Amino acid sequence: MKKLRVAVLFGGRSGEHDVSLMSARSVLAALDSDRYEVTQVGITLDGDWLAGANTLDSFEKGTVADLDRVIPPTEPSHQSLYMTRSTKMGEKLETLAAVDVFFPVLHGPFGEDGTLQGLLEMADVAYVGAGVAGSSVGMDKGIFKDVMRANNIPIVDSVLILRSDIENDMNGVIERIEKMGDYPFFAKPANLGSSVGISKCNSRSDLAEGLMEAARYDRRIVVERGVGNVREVEVSVLGNENPETSVCGEVLPSREFYSYESKYVDGTSGLVIPSQLPNEVTEKIREYAVRAYKAIDCAGMARADFFVESDTHKIYLNELNTLPGFTSISMYPKLWQASGLSYPQLVDRLIELALERKSQRDRTEHRRSA
Repeated sequence: MKKLRVAVLFGGRSGEHDVSLMSARSVLAALDSDRYEVTQVGITLDGDWLAGANTLDSFEKGTVADLDRVIPPTEPSHQSLYMTRSTKMGEKLETLAAVDVFFPVLHGPFGEDGTLQGLLEMADVAYVGAGVAGSSVGMDKGIFKDVMRANNIPIVDSVLILRSDIENDMNGVIERIEKMGDYPFFAKPANLGSSVGISKCNSRSDLAEGLMEAARYDRRIVVERGVGNVREVEVSVLGNENPETSVCGEVLPSREFYSYESKYVDGTSGLVIPSQLPNEVTEKIREYAVRAYKAIDCAGMARADFFVESDTHKIYLNELNTLPGFTSISMYPKLWQASGLSYPQLVDRLIELALERKSQRDRTEHRRSA
């Protein structure tokens, strides 16, 4: 049986570059060499596409100088990965690898936000994960919250702040935020994940510092009202037009909140799978997750993150991650494993969904009939 040709993309131009490398390590290990012919493609922080022998190893060690420059697919007639070779006659374009499915393992801007998806759509290739609209709306916390409000899905109170607002009138911004209620507040870059740039703010001085920190990573900042005494619950979603959900899991943060360090550095946060919430609460969470997934036209996968008040069990959807972490300690694959779907089976299913989504796109006519 002919092997399916898969190009795994990792790295990228975002603050989650290192997380992407960790995720890619796990994905590559799960791809069955009897079923797939795999090409590794690393994208640098400067946006260069590189490939060669042991590409991921080179990225992890910071020794990418010997890798070859890759030209990504740019149009339907050029769907492979290409590279240039220097000859006596000048630069010559060569095919690096033919590709059946692209598997982005890129978190954050320029990978999870619809920009890469737009490139792959223009080239008319199959790729894992959400499309342009689902990726961009899922990535931008400000727009995402507006869509959730429009669909009557409960979310925490929040305001959207621009970097220019902070630079021009910090006091006015703080006063606007304080109208939401009492401290604490959480300041977040609107277009980033993995808890990068997030600050818990317990005072005015904290808030000013948190706003400046978030503004380092984005020109749009979301500030959320803190909800006291909550449990952090997550659920994994898988599918295209008829998505399914995993069991729910609960995060037990070792720090004040589920920070980057506790997620990827020290791994100290505890995970309870399945969560110990009442069945009616977890079923409602799963319902909200599917509704949110469909509302932004998500596809392939997403991890939905919720807050649940400990005493009232009131539910708030926090965010939907359309390319969630795939590291060995990431919640997304762990929840599916607890639901009976192993890591390799999950990777296989995501590739199947990518091909299914491509077949749906192929049925759409782009030319007006005479």
